[in-house]
Amino acid sequence: MPSTRTTPGDVAVTLDEAHGDATHHLMVLAYGGPDKLEDVRPYLMDVRHHRPTSDELVEEITERYRQIGGFSPILRLTRAEAAGIETALNADAAPGERWRVWVAMRHWHPFIKDVMAEMAAAGVTRTVGLVMAPHYSRMSIGAYFARVEDASVEDADAPIETLPIERWGLLPGYLDALHNRITTALDRFPAEVRAEVPVIFTAHSLPERILTWDDPYPKELQETVAALTARLPGQPWEWAYQSAAATPDPWLGPDAGEVIQRLADEGKRHVMICPIGFVCEHVEILFDIDVEFAHLAEGLGLHLERIEMLNDHPAMLAGLAGLVRERATEAGWLTPEHVAAPSGASGP
Repeated sequence: MPSTRTTPGDVAVTLDEAHGDATHHLMVLAYGGPDKLEDVRPYLMDVRHHRPTSDELVEEITERYRQIGGFSPILRLTRAEAAGIETALNADAAPGERWRVWVAMRHWHPFIKDVMAEMAAAGVTRTVGLVMAPHYSRMSIGAYFARVEDASVEDADAPIETLPIERWGLLPGYLDALHNRITTALDRFPAEVRAEVPVIFTAHSLPERILTWDDPYPKELQETVAALTARLPGQPWEWAYQSAAATPDPWLGPDAGEVIQRLADEGKRHVMICPIGFVCEHVEILFDIDVEFAHLAEGLGLHLERIEMLNDHPAMLAGLAGLVRERATEAGWLTPEHVAAPSGASGP
């Protein structure tokens, strides 16, 4: 299965250094992850809101990162995505318009509050905010923008107005990129079985209690699946959640491991996983799928593949750049005649 195996010392994709003339700003947000094994404990403490965390849990999570290379590649990959979006934004910019894209993490360095302080020091007064996750939940996307709001309140002397983009699960460029990854992954199966390979679409599970406040997360996920399966007529598919946390609360299901087991029990011998709630490789992909589910499938005699993650797929990045421009125009930050329409850019 495809994976990202780099080292923390790899040269990260850097954004354009000549930002002194930037007129518009975008802050790209992602979850964050430890840069080395020693970072796992403080990273977990932030994820868990500094609740007591046992040594056993720290060691369990540390071992997961040890098995995927000793660190999380999410910052490097998010910077690559941000660089591509910045390039697309500036390629369509009007005379005198220049975009700068900033990268901030929710649970690790560079933290949202630190990046926003740097932005304020640079004279930024407003920015579009984009989370690199397509589907809204109050517990996920909502939590990112709560941290953005907290950071702005903390720096009351130089508050930054943030225009949030909260969902993009039906963005054509995102769907085009996923469809491309799916068809490419299906080509790794023998030609005579490809049309019969079940595709398991997955997203990160959340606690079931989100259903009590009519959270749109499950509905938005199913809308993405419907849009993708319409492009794959006749291809069998399944839906599953993955990566539920080990807490006493029930989490959304079915779990992908249970679905893999059921398909094996039904006599299936080929299965493909397509994560739609994640856009790049990190521990939920490199460990939960590439290690745990791969081990499960091997024990069941299954040929398991997953898609290459979208990462910096040009169609997705062009689509996101177009969506940023549309939102900025709606807010009056750009004039309509300056909005280009690159391939895949139309929003839902």
